[in-house]
Amino acid sequence: MNRKQMILLLAALVVLGGAGLVLRHSHQESWNTSGGKLGQKLLPNFQVNDVASLHIKGAADLDLVKKDDRWRVRERKDYPANFPQISDLLIKLADLKIAQAEPIGASQLGRMHLTEPGSGPDSATLIEFKDAQGKVLQSLLLGKKHTRKAGRPSPMQFGDYEMPDGRFVMLKSDPHEVLTVSDPLNSVDPKPAGWLDKDFFKVEKPKSISFVSTNAADSWSLTRESEASPWVLSNIKAGEVLDTNKVSSLSGTLSYPSFVDVAAESAPGKMGLEKPLVVTIATFDHFTYTLKIGAKTPENDYNLNVAVAADFPTERKAGKDEKPEGKKALDKEFQDKLKTLQDKLQQEKSLDHWTYLVNNWLIDPLIRTRAQLMVEKKEEKKQAAAAPETMPDEQPDAGVASPPADPNDQ
Repeated sequence: MNRKQMILLLAALVVLGGAGLVLRHSHQESWNTSGGKLGQKLLPNFQVNDVASLHIKGAADLDLVKKDDRWRVRERKDYPANFPQISDLLIKLADLKIAQAEPIGASQLGRMHLTEPGSGPDSATLIEFKDAQGKVLQSLLLGKKHTRKAGRPSPMQFGDYEMPDGRFVMLKSDPHEVLTVSDPLNSVDPKPAGWLDKDFFKVEKPKSISFVSTNAADSWSLTRESEASPWVLSNIKAGEVLDTNKVSSLSGTLSYPSFVDVAAESAPGKMGLEKPLVVTIATFDHFTYTLKIGAKTPENDYNLNVAVAADFPTERKAGKDEKPEGKKALDKEFQDKLKTLQDKLQQEKSLDHWTYLVNNWLIDPLIRTRAQLMVEKKEEKKQAAAAPETMPDEQPDAGVASPPADPNDQ
């Protein structure tokens, strides 16, 4: 190798070495930039009190808006939203920190479920925080959940069980970097039912329950003299024996009713509420609940309207021999209870603006027919028990005539 070739070779090595150093420096700088974000807040300068609405977009759109000093679900006719759930999410996001940060290319977005919301199974969930004027304060894309192996949770579980422990996210302001946070953010879902305030009415101390069916023969009415007294069927007929187990389940069902969702549909004809079944409950605390029950949905839920009224005594009738100090204490106790009942009435009366979807387990016991409230007769039980065991009579083979009767047998 001559001198000239040696010089060219050395020059080439210098150029390649310099390019390598530049590339390495660039790569290191990229990692240093991402690594420098670790431990920083995901949403810096996020002011929770400035948020007046949330927009969540996934397979559907959801808008949670602050209206009349209360959070509401727009897609459910401004039904009250679950404020603690919204508050917890806002506080969590304000404090959430970045656990990992890496650059990402457009071709990798689908693998991380960070493609445009609503574009398919690999799409992200968008959450936007807006102020009272509708200006977007922060915008975040939620992607695939980060999981870790948690072993086998039970003998019935085969294989390793993976538990969500974080989520891949992307700031709309920086679409070239995927971030990881240490919370799966499970509550962020565009389904309206998951954001509703599920406080419902509660029937306490029922005094009477009546059912009005579209068929008058199926209607009935039950009453009792006190909370400890047995239920009595009005206009009981000879041979009718009330099934106490079925009746006791009525008051138990009404103690803690709940609903699945609020109906988005508003036409009574489409919900079976133009000619509803009606259940009316009166209580010893002077409440009256009127439940109008419509048709069942394909999901086996009933459409339900509820109206609540009350007529409380506003003054306490003093006892015959009450002393002044005793009267004062009893009057205060009466007024405290009255205030509690009035607050309950105010909350429950607000429920009558919407139609609810209610599980069939709540409604079916209330709309039993009159006959279904009775003790089953022994003969009916025997017939029902024997029916499955009864075999059909053996039939002669087709095409074979029966032998003629013997005249001597007559």
